[in-house]
Amino acid sequence: MKRAFLFLVFLFFVPTFVFAQMSLLQTIKENNLLKVCVWTEYYGISYLDERTQKLIGIDSDLAVQLAYDLKVNLEFVPSSFATLINDITTNQCHIAMFAIGNTAQRREHLRFTTPHLHSDIYAIATKSNQRIAHWDDIDKKGVVVAVAKGTYHEPVMKEKLKHATLLVVNSMHAREQEVQAGRADVFMTDYPFAKRMLAKTSWAKLIAPTSTYHITPYAWAMKHADDQFYYEVERFIQRIKQDGRLLKAAQDNSLEPIIQLH
Repeated sequence: MKRAFLFLVFLFFVPTFVFAQMSLLQTIKENNLLKVCVWTEYYGISYLDERTQKLIGIDSDLAVQLAYDLKVNLEFVPSSFATLINDITTNQCHIAMFAIGNTAQRREHLRFTTPHLHSDIYAIATKSNQRIAHWDDIDKKGVVVAVAKGTYHEPVMKEKLKHATLLVVNSMHAREQEVQAGRADVFMTDYPFAKRMLAKTSWAKLIAPTSTYHITPYAWAMKHADDQFYYEVERFIQRIKQDGRLLKAAQDNSLEPIIQLH
């Protein structure tokens, strides 16, 4: 009787065990669907064109290519840097593809691919701000530097700034608003978003570092402990670096200065 009971318990739990062991790649193939997290406000990376309502950018372009190579359909899932870790760990998407800075803090929760981009840190001020003309004007007493919570700029600037005041705000828009309103002197960003500010606004002024300040590799991110899917994506990255697709995507989005082909 006891043996029969244990056998029934085993049968009950076998499907759960098998499902738990199923590779993410198998799931993607069986469902014929690759779910990719994107931040739809990332200019040049995964930006939602208001006119066409289509995503444009290097990573949204490459997501299409990844789905094509896997021979599955593609679904974009809206995400952000603030929700990235939760979106991945709760299976909202299979992979996040929006130029995610590979930092030690994020590596605790996410598995990063080989980088395909990299960027230094840039500052955006208003054209009317007369006291911030050069990079050396930023870290001075009385200057307020805004960063968005959840971005890698937050821990970097906490460490780097010695005299200026750091203002951490809850969204990308909030850091722009703080600068425009004069409550902050600059906000910190990267190369693609700096390009967006210059292209999409009339008030923004770019402050570039005079030498290398803090280069961060950009990659895609997924959950830990799924080697099959991870190495499939790694092989895809090597292919697009070799066959010209990565270079073309960078050229199409004017990101050649930050591309990482090796």
